[in-house]
Amino acid sequence: MKITAWTFDVGVAADSPEAYAEECIRRVEQSWDEGAEVVLFPEYLWMGLEPFVGGGVAGVGEFFWSILWPGIQSRLCRPGKAAVLGTVPWQDADGTWRNRAPILADGRVLFQDKLCLTPWEDAFQGGSMLRLWKFGGLELAVLICLDIEIPELAAMLRGAGVDLLLVPSATETLMGVERIGRCASARAVELGCAVVVSHLVGKSATSLIDENIGRVSMYLPSQSYTSRQPREQSSEIVEAGFVRENFELSDRVVSLFRRVTPETNPAHLRVEMVTGKQLSADNPTSPSI
Repeated sequence: MKITAWTFDVGVAADSPEAYAEECIRRVEQSWDEGAEVVLFPEYLWMGLEPFVGGGVAGVGEFFWSILWPGIQSRLCRPGKAAVLGTVPWQDADGTWRNRAPILADGRVLFQDKLCLTPWEDAFQGGSMLRLWKFGGLELAVLICLDIEIPELAAMLRGAGVDLLLVPSATETLMGVERIGRCASARAVELGCAVVVSHLVGKSATSLIDENIGRVSMYLPSQSYTSRQPREQSSEIVEAGFVRENFELSDRVVSLFRRVTPETNPAHLRVEMVTGKQLSADNPTSPSI
């Protein structure tokens, strides 16, 4: 499977919300036309609409879903292709807002809500479900930014047979970029899967994403069947612009993710071996040295 990941610059020169959307759409179409099967864009990409439409989270969400989404869906529902189109605010029937990733896969419309929220995401409520979806013979899931840092979410995926995790992310500091990358690498090791990350970059006069820094990366398990290929591939870290990296996940590597058993691999541990353990606090004081 060929995967293209992009950074997206929220400060891109655009004179209308439609022109802003076109910056995303044409890059998806370009990537597909050049052979990619899956395209990944970063978290909060669509908050870059706020300078055009105003209204903060609600203004962006209402404009995207009512005005832009029908045309985007029409253009990007292509058989044999998939795209994770960053994230955009979505309002549930009860009035709460979610940070939602719209996903188009082989003509289907899917989504994933961010499950765990940072302190500054107080306009949103976390989602309740981690969704697995099939594409190109693989099992995929989307973990949005902070979600990739949460071990409990990784534990939910143990034994689920996930082959590829896609991680749209938005961070404003180098430390944030490092946290996402280091945790994405850990998920690849412990789940025996590939992980691809895409970061938001650039500056914008918005309520959530004023400054952004990042890169695009792919991580593979450190096992014998990946020994002859790069297991950590990352672009340079940038503060602005559109960085594109093309990654390839070979059929051979995918077939060996869980077939090769006679070597140390945490992905092969049975669930019952890593659950039900207890943490003892009988002696909370440190021993004397």
